[in-house]
Amino acid sequence: MNETSSPVVAAVGVSRSYRLGAAVVPALRDVTLSIGEGEFAALQGPSGSGKTTLLNLLGLLDWPDSGSIRVDGGDAGGLTENLRSDLRRDRFGFVFQTFNLIPVLSAEQNVAYPLLLAGADLDHARERARELLSAVGLAEKTTVRPDLLSGGERQRVAIARALANRPAVVFADEPTANLDSKTAEEILDLMRTASDSSRIAFLFATHDPRVVARARRVIELHDGRIESDRRVA
Repeated sequence: MNETSSPVVAAVGVSRSYRLGAAVVPALRDVTLSIGEGEFAALQGPSGSGKTTLLNLLGLLDWPDSGSIRVDGGDAGGLTENLRSDLRRDRFGFVFQTFNLIPVLSAEQNVAYPLLLAGADLDHARERARELLSAVGLAEKTTVRPDLLSGGERQRVAIARALANRPAVVFADEPTANLDSKTAEEILDLMRTASDSSRIAFLFATHDPRVVARARRVIELHDGRIESDRRVA
């Protein structure tokens, strides 16, 4: 990443707590972090350290108790939910550990779906979906539903879907957790290639040393705070 480039998304002094019965459990404490164009960054830390919470806040899937989330330099705090939804659709992609594919749709239809939500015509959405599925090695599986795909194939569909609207940032929560080593390496190669070729930023929440080893930036969270943030050559 160019150190002088403007962040695509940033958290500024954010804190977030959750209520567990009568107790209030802090998940993040005064965290400041920015992600710039083309970064390939890993968030690591033990379970409960705040990785998924931070990913959800940066992706506008949740909202902080204090502090602000900024997208393309603008404070997202004053936006309506509809406008936040538009930002998620147009600027962000999401890859989840459980894939979150729509079971009744084919691979092609799953990838085309966010394009159709964004107003693309059907022909363009189908063409783009086929292009992306081919890029992730699933050109022969376009008509297959998720339940007939392997875990690695479903994750490839999820990556293709995340890239459909040419996002600025893809947030990936434990994307290799359910994959064997060979498939995990292939998935990481796909995402690294997308980052390099299209300047898409990737931010992973992960326990996987394979992901950390591939990252160009490693951010360590402990007890809801950033303990270290280092760039890797």
